[in-house]
Amino acid sequence: MTAIGVYDAKTQLPKLLDRVSRGERFTITKHGRPVAELIPAGAAAAPDVKQVIQQMQEWQEREGPTLGPGLTIRELREEGRRF
Repeated sequence: MTAIGVYDAKTQLPKLLDRVSRGERFTITKHGRPVAELIPAGAAAAPDVKQVIQQMQEWQEREGPTLGPGLTIRELREEGRRF
């Protein structure tokens, strides 16, 4: 993705829009820091929620909840009560 300053983006907006319509993407910066992205319409469509949930469940099955070697939730709970 090409970075372009806000001033240049403002003065060259019609040209940038032509390039974006052909699939290019731009990061607009202000004082060298990214503030916005100029991308083709529809390119940032919302993710499929069902697919995201499925990916999270697969990750949880693969990675599983871990507390560290030899630790249990009960031990951690009891230790927290000591303070």
